[in-house]
Amino acid sequence: MTTPSGPAASDGKSPAAAPDPFALVRSRGYAVLLLVAAVLGVPISAAAFGFLALVNKLQSLTYTDLPKGLGFHGTPNWWPVPLLAVAGLLVGPIIRYLPGNGGHEPSRGFAPSGPTPTVDLPGVALAALASLGLGAVIGPEAPLIALGSGLAVAALELTRRPFPKQVTDVVGASGSFAAISTLLGSPLLGAFLLMETAGLGGPMLGVVLLPGLLCSGIGALIFTGLGSWTGLGTYSLVLPNVPHAAAPDAAGFGWALVIGVAAAVLGWGIRSLSLRLLALVRPRRLPATVLAGVAVGVIALVYAEWTGHAASGVLYSGQSGLGTLLTDHAQYSVGALVVLVACKSLGYSVSMSAFRGGPVFPSLFVGAAGGIALSHLPGLGLTAGLAMGVGAMATAMLRYPMVSVLLATLLLGKDGLTVMPLVIVAVVVSYVLTLRLAPPPATAPAERQA
Repeated sequence: MTTPSGPAASDGKSPAAAPDPFALVRSRGYAVLLLVAAVLGVPISAAAFGFLALVNKLQSLTYTDLPKGLGFHGTPNWWPVPLLAVAGLLVGPIIRYLPGNGGHEPSRGFAPSGPTPTVDLPGVALAALASLGLGAVIGPEAPLIALGSGLAVAALELTRRPFPKQVTDVVGASGSFAAISTLLGSPLLGAFLLMETAGLGGPMLGVVLLPGLLCSGIGALIFTGLGSWTGLGTYSLVLPNVPHAAAPDAAGFGWALVIGVAAAVLGWGIRSLSLRLLALVRPRRLPATVLAGVAVGVIALVYAEWTGHAASGVLYSGQSGLGTLLTDHAQYSVGALVVLVACKSLGYSVSMSAFRGGPVFPSLFVGAAGGIALSHLPGLGLTAGLAMGVGAMATAMLRYPMVSVLLATLLLGKDGLTVMPLVIVAVVVSYVLTLRLAPPPATAPAERQA
């Protein structure tokens, strides 16, 4: 039996033609889709800005204002223990009883899941607010992606008109673009993150991404405008006062290999522990989430008592703490940085197993702290160590090499371009070893209901 060749198959029928992206772009419907994306970018990015501002206010209120209001002269080192127990009391029932299980399961990394159903939005928002606002070691990017897509789809539903699934998916993705437009420091980084998450490719890539990029660009303008108008800032990942980076040399490339291997091993350990804890948490969600919160609080307490630094270094996503860590790096001994990496990693694992948020920002903080610690050794500069640590750890936890290289490069501004060759080597080593250490994440089972 021979294999048919040529334009026609053996049954005489022509194979289905691939979609023509250029014809789609020229269509009237695509222009309408771009207009919809542009319009939705304004309210969704404003909502994302408000969400981040509320998280920031909750962190300040619970960790700084509340202790002072109770008569303490500062925040006691033990304060995170009851604070995170309360977080567990809030997040556990939200995950168990509200639709959508509180949103993204961070232990399993990012995975394409389509637009967030409207009915799931309250649970996603509440679980993320309680987790992020009360100190869990988790990032804001996954809830923002889910909320952005859900709000975009909800806006379509308000028209009471049926839309093809492809249109709903593209509009939902555009909402996600708007929600994280400047969170990672650049709208382009958000585009790459969502592109690698969804596994998009082929000739339709630009067609699908264009509405999202438009929405993201408008969202970045809204973030900047609201940040200036309110005086709250843009909540963007930006590092100030980056030390000058020397040109890469042979020693730097040697350190790139070492950091790539170390990040892959550490990332594998963080993820493995988180998944093991998740298996224990899921069948006993309510008490286990409280215990997880207490455990994270105790880890922060141990760090504060051991090193003399604030427990907040272990808590939260590390998004705002990254700049402080770089600015105050001279105040940290090598031992304190090693303890910080260990405690942040443990808190990261426990938080991912029980709370709701994203896996990006804690990985950047862990990588930065590790890179700064290694920079005390010969042959490795501070900026190069930080950049390679950030890129390699992001790769180990996310498995998105392009996003990781861009993150580490754009985070450091012009000096990031200088160390980019080192970052690429560290990212490639970390990515290959990460894939060899563990299989791709399996599909998460549904949360067991009581």
